[in-house]
Amino acid sequence: MEMNLVQIAIGTKNRAKTAAIKNIVNTFFDDVHFEQYSVPSNVSEQPFSNEETRQGAINRAINTLKSSNADLNFGLEGGVCEIDGLMYCCNWGAVALKDGTIISCSGAQFLLPEEIANELRAGKELGPVMDEFTKQKDTRSSLGAVGVFTAGLVDRTEMFEHIVKLLIGQYLYIKN
Repeated sequence: MEMNLVQIAIGTKNRAKTAAIKNIVNTFFDDVHFEQYSVPSNVSEQPFSNEETRQGAINRAINTLKSSNADLNFGLEGGVCEIDGLMYCCNWGAVALKDGTIISCSGAQFLLPEEIANELRAGKELGPVMDEFTKQKDTRSSLGAVGVFTAGLVDRTEMFEHIVKLLIGQYLYIKN
């Protein structure tokens, strides 16, 4: 466990992503100060490949660092990618350190039903499509598509917690 105050900057106001970062960071560090920032991803509203989704996470982390200069600056991004004509949800995270080091990793990928994939291919964004599909508001801040399409076994916070844990693990590895 770390004993010094660790400044954490979160490059989103999304509740599911913020909870994932706080839950994991608080597991590995004792004295933490969190700040949230609304920063751009500088990619499409609906990233359409692993590469674009990864770049969005990295951009959010870098833009958060520029806004905060915190010790750890997180960016998390959800997107979609197609493999063999099937559309999967893909998720990426990045953390930017004060010295300019960027660590990134991906997490869960899961198949989207064809009716959802067709909406995205037509130019819509997953969050609003899921709200319409579930007849709920702001599903991206709670269950998310992953919660809906895993029968509630994995929600969006839990999915992003795995990514944040990978990022923290890589940070601790390179720090030692």
